[in-house]
Amino acid sequence: MGLKDRDPRRSRRRGSPIDPNMVIDYKDPNFLKYYITERGKIVPRRVSGLCAKRQRELTLAIKRARNIALLPFTTNS
Repeated sequence: MGLKDRDPRRSRRRGSPIDPNMVIDYKDPNFLKYYITERGKIVPRRVSGLCAKRQRELTLAIKRARNIALLPFTTNS
């Protein structure tokens, strides 16, 4: 069951998990925590389901929030 066996007509596109009009803000750590793993890594695009542009915005917001100490760089354990 490899890539050749898949039927492209049967696959469905998932919609974006966030509203297209929503602004990704670095000052909202509760929203940003959803896109960070337990170890403190940023969730990749294929897992988060975001488009490339929104993933870049999210990454930038997480990095800004880390720099002003709204989010931790790593976990305590």
